[in-house]
Parts: sequence; structure tokens; C-alpha cells
Amino acid sequence: MTHTMTPEEEHEFYADPANQVPVGPAVRRRPRLSAPVPVRFSDELLAKVREQAEADDRSVSSWIRRAVEHELERNAGWQHPGAPKP
Repeated sequence: MTHTMTPEEEHEFYADPANQVPVGPAVRRRPRLSAPVPVRFSDELLAKVREQAEADDRSVSSWIRRAVEHELERNAGWQHPGAPKP
């Protein structure tokens, strides 16, 4: 049985050089993102975004991207190009 590691357990596991050896085929990354888009938030909203991003173990940028994709899918029927087809 496997369990999900906490960030602290991941850090401890990968601190051992023996656990830093690549396994399996290479994973291809998504195409690079476009230029940054500056967006301003109130202090309160930014604090909440940071809190949620940390809870999801994501960067703030990644969390915001995911939130925007979710809203586009929900409101405009948009589907992320990398998403599986229904």
C-alpha cells in the first residue's frame, strides 16, 4: 500500500542522492507559456490566494492559472488543450 508523502517527507526522501536517479521514460513538458500578464489583487485577496496555493502545494502562478482554466471550462465550455477528451 502506498501513501501520499507530505512535503517534509518528500524533502527528506529526495535529500538522499540514491533517490534522485531518473526512472522510466522521459516526461514531456507542456509547451512554454506566453509572456507574463501583470494582475493586481487587494492585499486580502492575495493573502487568500497564497493560503490556498500553499494548501494545494502549488505556486501562486500555478494556482491562479488553474483557477482561470476552471472558470473558462465552467462558463465558456473551454477545454484545456492538454485535458482528456470526454
